[in-house]
Amino acid sequence: MKKLIIHGDPGIRKGATIEYDGEEYVCFAIARQGDWHGPDEPQLWCTIGKPEERERFMRREFVAMHLDTEDVDAGAVGVVEPRGDA
Repeated sequence: MKKLIIHGDPGIRKGATIEYDGEEYVCFAIARQGDWHGPDEPQLWCTIGKPEERERFMRREFVAMHLDTEDVDAGAVGVVEPRGDA
């Protein structure tokens, strides 16, 4: 699991399947930042992981501040499924 900050909105919502850095991930949680008093474009702060990590996320078996964090532009994220069952 990791945190991914996406600059811009690629059109994804909670439960989306994305392709990033050559691998597919599921967006377990998304927080949209910057709509009112932020940068020119919104930022999506996502908690992403492999599908097999979903139960670990649901049970909160991780420390959020200890997850690796990366930030990318929306163009670097491929959308496989824009929203899911999450």
